[in-house]
Amino acid sequence: MTQPDIRVAGNLFLDRHGRQMTLRGVNLGGDTKVPWPGGGTENPSDFSDHRDVSFVGRPFPLAEADEHLARIAGWGFNTLRLLTTWEAVEHAGPGRYDEAYLDYFAAVARKAGEHGLYVFIDFHQDVWARMSGGDGAPGWTFEAAGLDIRCFHASGAALVMQNAYDYADVERRQASYPTMVWSSNYRLPANGAMWSLFWGGRFFTPDFEVEGQNIQDFLQGSYLGAMDAVAARLKDLPNVIGFDTLNEPGYGWYATPLHYRHLRRTDERPFHPPDGPALSPLDQLDILAGKPTTVPVLRRSEVVGERLFNPDGVRVWTGADPFEAHLREDLFTHAGGHELGLSENAYGPFFQRVAETIRAHNPGWAVFAEMDPWASTSRRGFPETLPERTVNASHWYDARLLHTKDYDASADPAETAARYVRQLDYFRREADAFDGGAPALIGEFGIPYDLDGGEAYEAWSRGEREGIWAKHEAALTAMYDALDQLQLHSTHWNYTASNRNDLRIGDRWNQEDLSIFSADQMERGTDGGRATAGFCRPFARAVQGRLVEVAFDRAQGVFRLVWDADPSIAAATEVYVPTLQFPRGFEIEIEGDWDAAGEEGDQLLSISARSAGRMTLTLVGK
Repeated sequence: MTQPDIRVAGNLFLDRHGRQMTLRGVNLGGDTKVPWPGGGTENPSDFSDHRDVSFVGRPFPLAEADEHLARIAGWGFNTLRLLTTWEAVEHAGPGRYDEAYLDYFAAVARKAGEHGLYVFIDFHQDVWARMSGGDGAPGWTFEAAGLDIRCFHASGAALVMQNAYDYADVERRQASYPTMVWSSNYRLPANGAMWSLFWGGRFFTPDFEVEGQNIQDFLQGSYLGAMDAVAARLKDLPNVIGFDTLNEPGYGWYATPLHYRHLRRTDERPFHPPDGPALSPLDQLDILAGKPTTVPVLRRSEVVGERLFNPDGVRVWTGADPFEAHLREDLFTHAGGHELGLSENAYGPFFQRVAETIRAHNPGWAVFAEMDPWASTSRRGFPETLPERTVNASHWYDARLLHTKDYDASADPAETAARYVRQLDYFRREADAFDGGAPALIGEFGIPYDLDGGEAYEAWSRGEREGIWAKHEAALTAMYDALDQLQLHSTHWNYTASNRNDLRIGDRWNQEDLSIFSADQMERGTDGGRATAGFCRPFARAVQGRLVEVAFDRAQGVFRLVWDADPSIAAATEVYVPTLQFPRGFEIEIEGDWDAAGEEGDQLLSISARSAGRMTLTLVGK
């Protein structure tokens, strides 16, 4: 066991010298959600081979690792949110770990360290599993719960691209599977059942056992067992600094009355209902039981029609419905006479188990905690009691931009950045409220690159190179301006090594296309980056003291850094200064008592303080 290179101290990340670190990174990578080779959703599948797949080669073959990691580091990133999945580790069956994959994954993490990249591990999932429209859990978890994945499409229990998409059609965008529709699976029965069992099986199905354990304990124990297997391989890598708890979990029917349909904002659920069918827990249970079920359909919080689910009465349960014997209106809201709350009764105990699992291998690791995607809009806070050295690793997106794939580049950039500041400040204040304070790291944010129907790709194919990423750069600049103002850490979503400028392919998963890299952008003199000027920016990687202020005016080519210097820290302040933003060099102005300053190569500027006190660095492009 080796002490991590970075540790959590209150609301700061500190390195071994005691310098305040800014973690600015990227998620690696979007195609890690699917098997390799040929597992992307651009290919049809019935998932019958789910026990025999391999994820060796995701995020890239080891022979290509140096190329990709050097590119990421060259853009100034110093951190990876390195993705794996439960399925990648344990697809063959409970307790059957893919040793070849574990060897491969450890080698990728080790390679990252050779390129100066810190790593925290993200066990990724979206809408439970590939078989229910996303990624994450192994297919055998459905078998353990008694759900037949072959019945999901006919019953409407899940909306899966491989079932809904016509691969023979030359059209890349199809009405049967609109972009970003995958997230609707959180509200459909397959997800409803699995998340309810994962978080509350002991409450909701107390007599449902698998291998001698309640289904909740079986599922959580298997998930944590996979995490334990990864942690054991990484415990001696100093660049590994911690583990994420579980990416964007759903919560199923937890804390929801049996007949409740979310038709409008309420005090208990202060967020607008999403467009589409509004199903209660009972509606979803009826669908799984093979009952034709009619539910209202919403658009912009108005009921605009109805939809009939499971018209052919397809039963999804392979045996008895484990919920049926316990049905009552408050089944999912109360237990033992007490009201159930997601934060305290579900996430709190789970975060503690994650901490115990990983710290059995390395006590210095941080816990990067996140809750469901609706927690912030519901103002549902983190558990009162958290593991020590917990990081608020919540996610944030410009929801309108993400779903409409349109960005108004004519809007005042300062106003857009100010709007982003108001939204992101919630996460900073939330982290400050943790016991003793905590760092806030935005674990995901980013933009779709297929804006305006992939207009930039068409321009690229026509040979145009100037200005085709202007909208993308404007959006990213506003986001990074907000992160700088709030001094938030971040990992950009995402870097996909196999990305393509193809509306069907994108990041190889459900037509998403948010990768900052694409091989289709590589040509002589270019590195494959997309809208690189929007994310490759100057920032203080390490501060000899404590950070006060940081700002970069990209339009004017001016960077400003203010810090309170502490010369007792035996390492200099390091600032990443990308040639991309200062192609003709820059003038340096330093206010304060400094001892030495100089460029150290790799686009790094170093400043050592002579005495304690306020210091200001200004860089002005020539």
